[in-house]
Amino acid sequence: MQSARLSIDGNTYELPVVEGSEGEIGVDITKLRAESGAITLDPAFGNTGSCTSDITFIDGEKGILRYRGYPLEQLAGNATFLEVAYLLSFGELPSASELASFEKEIKAHTLLDEDVRRFIEAFPRTTHPMTVAAAAVATLSAFYPSNPNDAELTRTNIIRLIAKLKSIAAYTYKHRTGQPFMYPRSDLSYSGDFLQMMFARPTEPYKVSGTFEKTLDLLLVLHADHEQNCSTSTARMVGSSGADIFASISAALGALSGPRHGRANQEVIEMLQMIEEAGGDHQPFIERAKDRDDDFKLMGFGHRVYKNFDPRARLIKAAADELLAELGADDPLLEIAKQLEAAALEDEFFIERKLYPNVDFYSGILYRAMGIPTEMFTVMFAIGRLPGWLAHWKEMKDDPNGRIYRPRQIYTGPTERDFVPLESR
Repeated sequence: MQSARLSIDGNTYELPVVEGSEGEIGVDITKLRAESGAITLDPAFGNTGSCTSDITFIDGEKGILRYRGYPLEQLAGNATFLEVAYLLSFGELPSASELASFEKEIKAHTLLDEDVRRFIEAFPRTTHPMTVAAAAVATLSAFYPSNPNDAELTRTNIIRLIAKLKSIAAYTYKHRTGQPFMYPRSDLSYSGDFLQMMFARPTEPYKVSGTFEKTLDLLLVLHADHEQNCSTSTARMVGSSGADIFASISAALGALSGPRHGRANQEVIEMLQMIEEAGGDHQPFIERAKDRDDDFKLMGFGHRVYKNFDPRARLIKAAADELLAELGADDPLLEIAKQLEAAALEDEFFIERKLYPNVDFYSGILYRAMGIPTEMFTVMFAIGRLPGWLAHWKEMKDDPNGRIYRPRQIYTGPTERDFVPLESR
C-alpha cells in the first residue's frame, strides 16, 4: 500500500494513501492525532474528504458528473426523475416492474396528513417557502415512526419523503397566494402532478403542459445529487448523531436555504430584474463585472467545482433554447438573459477565466418561464436534490465504520486566566 510521509518537529509519520475507483488520491489522517498530537487545518473542508462514497463522481477539471457510474448526459432525457431517484437511493436503475412498483408506492404516499396541511396554513403567508418546507419536513417525525436499524421502515420513509416534499412545496405556494389547496392526483406523473398541485384551480379544468412536464423532470434530474456540498454534508452530519431521517433532511433544507448555497438561481432572476430596471442594456453590467474595483458579479456564471463548462449547464441550455423558442420572447427578463449569455460567451474576459453560464443561470430562467415564482426556486432545487440527500443519509447510516461527525479545531482564544469577581471588574 502506498503511504505519505509527514514530518513534524523532526518526527516522521507514515500516512496511508487511499485511492478511489476513479483514481482520486487521498491521504488518510485518521490516526495522525493519536500518533503525533497534531491535526490538519482546512477551513471550510475544501481539501478534506469526510467520507468514502459510491454515489456520485465529479471531475471539475474535465466537466464530468456521474450518478453511480452513469454519465449525467445519458441519464438526462432518457431516465425520468423517479428512475434517477431509485438509482441514487437503492444503487441500481430499476427494471420496468421495479419502477412501476416504485411509482405506485410514491403515489400512495403523496397525500399529506390533514394536520400537516393545517400546520402549513398556520404560517404567515409572507413566510419564505424554505422556512415552511424545513419545518413541515421536521414535523413529519411526529406522524411517522423512524428507526435507522429497520431497513424496511427506512425504505418506506425514503419513499414518503420523495412523495411528500412536492406536496409540501405546492401547498406552501397555494397558502402563500391564498388559493385553495389542490390534492395530488394518482393519474399524473411525478412532475405533472406537482404542476397541477401548483397551478390548477377547482373552478376550471387544468391540462398539464407536456413541455413543462418534460422540462421540470429534466431540471429535477440535473439537481438530484452533487457530492459533498453543504446541504448534503449537513444531512450526513446530523444523521451521524442518530437523528431520524426527517430531522436530517430538515437540516439539509435549512442549509440549502442559505444565499451562498441554494439561492443562486433566485439571484440570477434578481440580477436580470436589476438590468431591466436600469433600462435593459446588459453591456454596462458586463463591464462592471470585469472591473476589479466594483464588487458587482454576474450571477450564474462560473462554478466553484467546475473549471470547465458545467455539464448540467450544457444539458439545460438545450432545454432552455427549446422552451423559450416555443413560448416566444415576450418576457423581457428572458430576452435579457439570452443577450447576456451570448455576450458573455463571446467575451475574452469570461472565456479566459472559464466563467461559463452554470446550471443556476439556466434553471432560474426555465422556472420563470414555467410560471414558478422566484421565491419558490430554492424549494424546487430541494425537490430535485432530495434523492441525493436521502442516498447519502442512508449510506452514512449503513456504514459499519460510521461514527458521529466531530471536527477538530485550532484554538486561538486567550490562554488560561483567573476569574475576576464582579465587584472587581
